[in-house]
Parts: sequence; structure tokens; C-alpha cells
Amino acid sequence: MKLAIIAEYNPSFEPHAHTDAAIAHAASALNLDVQSEWISSQDATITTLAAFDALWLAPGSPYLNLSRTLDAIRFAREHDIATLGTCGGYQHMVIEFARNVMGIHDAQHAEYDPYASRLIVSRLPCSLVGRELEISLSPGSRTAAAYGTHAIIERYYCNFGVNPDYVDQISNAGFQVVGRDADGDCRVMELAQHRFFVGTLFVPQARSRPDRPHPLITAFLIAAAR
Repeated sequence: MKLAIIAEYNPSFEPHAHTDAAIAHAASALNLDVQSEWISSQDATITTLAAFDALWLAPGSPYLNLSRTLDAIRFAREHDIATLGTCGGYQHMVIEFARNVMGIHDAQHAEYDPYASRLIVSRLPCSLVGRELEISLSPGSRTAAAYGTHAIIERYYCNFGVNPDYVDQISNAGFQVVGRDADGDCRVMELAQHRFFVGTLFVPQARSRPDRPHPLITAFLIAAAR
């Protein structure tokens, strides 16, 4: 199985190291040959991505090429390619959905333009970097099924999240909120009618271990391998 990881790879950036390790943990547990490749957003063309079975939008935004990142997400969404977005990657999945499904063509991310009129992704009231918090998952969701529970604890590396003013609108349009924190803030979203299209504000790969592969990443690889 070939897995494309879109981000500006930095081996000294902790979430990137965690990403490589988490893929290895899950692939080993599944006895699955996963060939993963980091691809800069500048090189994320449809021609390049067509050779892959799955797409992971990794942390580390802003990306060098926003347009190609959004095109890559749209390609994966429209062609039923298993897609996982974590932290900044998830935020870009929301931007793509708002622009191309909801018709909010000027949907923007505050990292790129903090003064945009339609900030779908905005700065959080307080940083979540380094924090581990509990999240409640919706019964019946793909994400809850992957975890096998409705209460999880995960680690964050982010300063941005989905603007609360748009959360219900996005969820009602189909990119559904299936995970919220203790304050009721959106932390996990998924498309129900898709092979696998899940975004998390937290970084699940940070909690993966060789003897305990992360369940969400394992579910992602299983979906991609089918």
C-alpha cells in the first residue's frame, strides 16, 4: 500500500517523527506493507497523488502551497481515497470542504490571512500545544468504532481550530462533528459516506507505541488497504 503524507517534512519536528513511527506501529500489527512518502505541498499535484492509495495531511502548517494542498484534499474526497488529517492537516480539510462543498469560496485559515472576512479556521482562545485532554466521541461514528470507546484522551500541538461560528453549518453540510472536548468544542470531524475521511485537531500519532498501535491510524490503514 502506498501512502502519501503531505507536509513540509522536518525530522526535528516531533509530530513528524511521531507520524513515521505510528505508521510503522500500525503496519506491523496489521502485517501490512506500507510504503509511505513525504510530499511537500509544492509537489502535491493530482498526477503525483494518483499513484497513492491513501493520503495523510500531517501537522506543520502553514504549508508552502495552499492551493495544491486543497486540490489534493478535494481529489481524495471526490475519489473515495482514504484520508486522515491531523492538527493543521485537519484544518485544511475543513477549508477545502467549506470552499468546494459549501460554496464559501473565500473560506480562509488565519495562519495565511488573519484579517480575512471568512475565517473558517481561527486562532484558539488559548494554545493547546503540549496539552492532553479528554474528548467525547459520538456513538455510531467511524471514529468511535475505531477506538472502541466513546471517551478518549489525546495530545495537541495546535494554536488554531475550526471557528465556532461555522461549526454547526459545516457539520450540517456533511462534514460531521463526531468528537468534542469537555467545553463542547469541535475536535473530530468525519464524512460518513466515504471510505475514510477523518480529521482530528489533536495528534493521535503522538500516543502510538510499538506494542499499542494507535487505533485510529490502524483503522485508517485498514480502510486504505481494502
